[in-house]
Amino acid sequence: MIKSFFFVARLAAAWFGLFVLLAMFAQAIPALAHEDTGPLFLVALIVVAIVITHAFSHLRRVRLIAGEVNASTLSNRQRRQIEMPFDADEAFDLLDAAVRELPRTFELESARDSLQVRAKVRRPGLQGRHALSPATVYHWWLGTTRNQILATVTPGEGTSRITLICEPDTGAWSDWFRVDEGTNLENAEALVRAITRRVAERRRHERAAVTRTVVEKELAVAKLSLLHAQVEPHFLYNTLASAQYLTRNDPPRADEMLGHLIDFLRRSLPRTEDSLSTLGDELDRSRAYLEILKLRMGDRLSLQLDVPEELRALPLPPMMLQTLVENAIKHGLEPKPGGGTVWILARRGEHSIAITVADDGLGFNAQTAGTGIGLRNLRERLHLVYGGGAVLSIVANFPNGVAATLTIPSLQQEEAEHA
Repeated sequence: MIKSFFFVARLAAAWFGLFVLLAMFAQAIPALAHEDTGPLFLVALIVVAIVITHAFSHLRRVRLIAGEVNASTLSNRQRRQIEMPFDADEAFDLLDAAVRELPRTFELESARDSLQVRAKVRRPGLQGRHALSPATVYHWWLGTTRNQILATVTPGEGTSRITLICEPDTGAWSDWFRVDEGTNLENAEALVRAITRRVAERRRHERAAVTRTVVEKELAVAKLSLLHAQVEPHFLYNTLASAQYLTRNDPPRADEMLGHLIDFLRRSLPRTEDSLSTLGDELDRSRAYLEILKLRMGDRLSLQLDVPEELRALPLPPMMLQTLVENAIKHGLEPKPGGGTVWILARRGEHSIAITVADDGLGFNAQTAGTGIGLRNLRERLHLVYGGGAVLSIVANFPNGVAATLTIPSLQQEEAEHA
């Protein structure tokens, strides 16, 4: 209450003092020295009454907007600082959009290089009033029909700070003689709310994206575990049937086949400690699989391995190599009357490691083409594990057959070596 009283008294005193100075100036001029100053003091009383009315209106609006009255909320010039968890460009975009959507904004100047936004804002409350009403004359006389906004972004390391200044479009001296009826306080609070809402919305989108990514990864891991655990029924039935036949006719080969089958099944069990296998484990699984097929296919299948020992520790999602080997057999060599060879090679490049599964089977043709689901799933798993850093390429092998190459970042291998 005391602050409100002194605020109104200060404005009334400033105007009354102005008219006293005018009266003293008039008395100092000989031509006006004998004139009656009564009309001047009458005008002074009327103006002071209007000023007091607007001062109380200002107090009421400030109390409605801010909920309290103090030196900060009563000021015609409002300053706000907002810490942003974004870099300068993102913070500038949020600020620019918030200022543009502020009601009655015009003459907006947006300078991205200097990270500044300037705008003029028309003051409400004059529409519909008579041109000669005391309030309209009061506003136009002091030039208070519009406010201005100056907003600056100060960049930091991964964060930014927005400084907002909302003030009348007049010099600071005019604060002694007029009030803005809370319009700059209203503009400052509106901009803070708009920026805060946009930051919260951006955070919600980020959290939703993270949640989607986590769910997608969990789903991929679940699918991968299922794929890891399953064994193709036809392969298992045929292998057991072959082992049963060999048990009666060639026990040593039957024992060898069952040993490879046990090794293959043991390495096909789901991994519970982590989602990644190694190139060595995947190579042993694929070799056990191919050794079983060699016993079944005989001389129709041969295997060539060329994988450096230092690359066996390379982290690799399980079943990727196995998928490529199964494709080489199913679509390349099994349908081929004379069979052929499967090559598994691994090479380290400057920034990546290439793993190739090649065959000299039937190659690309309508008879051997599959549905493509396995390769599509493989590419999706590559993207989930490595992002855009891994590539699967499939080309024709020379003189015939197909060569499938996985290219993955070597950073994974470097981390394993330093662990």
